[in-house]
Amino acid sequence: MDNPIVAQRSPYVIELAAGDHWWCACGRSATQPFCDGSHKGTGITPMKFSIDKTEKLRLCGCKGSGNKPFCDGAHKQLAE
Repeated sequence: MDNPIVAQRSPYVIELAAGDHWWCACGRSATQPFCDGSHKGTGITPMKFSIDKTEKLRLCGCKGSGNKPFCDGAHKQLAE
């Protein structure tokens, strides 16, 4: 199993419509923070999450959050 790649050192602040979404957990997707299938062969799978209403969210960009797919500030602990 590969380790996730840090896609960015800050959250993705994005407004999402209600429904199901697939968060990229591997960091390889070209459509961050969402999965585009780039995880194939890594042993890392995307995370499905659902929201009930349209809202602005902070999705993890460093892939190290303890509250995936949402940002918990883990990016602040990354080495430069």
